Amino acid sequence: MNRRQFLAAGSAAGAFGIVGGALPAAAQAQFSIATGTTGAVYYPLGGAMANILSKKVPGWAVTAEATAGSVANMHMIRDGKAQMALTQCDTAYDAIKGLDKFVGKPVDSRTLAVVYPNLVHFVTMEGTGINKLSDIKGKRISTSAPVSGSEVMALRIIDELGLKLSDIKRERLSPAESTNAMKDGKLDGYFFNGGPPVAAITDLAATQGVKIKLISTADLVPALNKKYGPVFAASQIPAKAYPNQDAAVPVIAIWNILIVPASMSDDQAYTITKTLWENHADLIATHKASTDMTAENQKTANSSVPFHPGAMKYFAEKGIKLS
Repeated sequence: MNRRQFLAAGSAAGAFGIVGGALPAAAQAQFSIATGTTGAVYYPLGGAMANILSKKVPGWAVTAEATAGSVANMHMIRDGKAQMALTQCDTAYDAIKGLDKFVGKPVDSRTLAVVYPNLVHFVTMEGTGINKLSDIKGKRISTSAPVSGSEVMALRIIDELGLKLSDIKRERLSPAESTNAMKDGKLDGYFFNGGPPVAAITDLAATQGVKIKLISTADLVPALNKKYGPVFAASQIPAKAYPNQDAAVPVIAIWNILIVPASMSDDQAYTITKTLWENHADLIATHKASTDMTAENQKTANSSVPFHPGAMKYFAEKGIKLS
């Protein structure tokens, strides 16, 4: 089904009242959610969303697609290769305004929900000589997978530190690949944005003989907001989020949002929002990061792009104010 057929199916579905009744064969909808790498949060969470929508909405077949992450996901939305996507709000901000990776090719998207904050992890371990971010100079560092939101964030942090990419021995690995490289002594540290606990980081922290260190990034928030827009906040990775991690670590937070093309029908956007919201417990059961998908967090300031009218209709019915 191409994007035009998909949107037409969404309009037909709205006309038939898709939440409550079966659809005629002509209105069957098959579509995908762009997620992230398999060792992180987007992929299992997107898989849970796909499962909920497939089971709860008659006539819908939804799949979760593993991707490199936020930047790739916005490209997929723009190119009609996905109909929903999880993305960081800083990437969505760049995409809708045609900045950075989206210069000349903006992505007209809308938010369905603010889901949870990504925390900017910089992961290293005892014995690497890295005790603060500036210590990465000369070290073997992964800036995360290509065309991921984590990579964009890593490059911005490196620039803010006054370093060049030539100042590090750079790798571009997924979190799972980075953890394996750390175990093998081939990497000194890596960047990744995710809601703790990130499976790959838990894996590293639980490895016998390894003592991980999570490095603070929170002091960069004011400078990054000044340069890239008001999309970053200070937060912390709580103590005990990972094995043998005894103290909380102040870090940069970036909200994750669920987005769709601006051209999606209001009926379809309403149905997706309503179905996911009414099955929120199933999302939490998949990953506890989604506990932050609360009424209080549904704010334009957290989403960085406008909410879809279909989502706004559902939130209005529930008395949720999108301030």
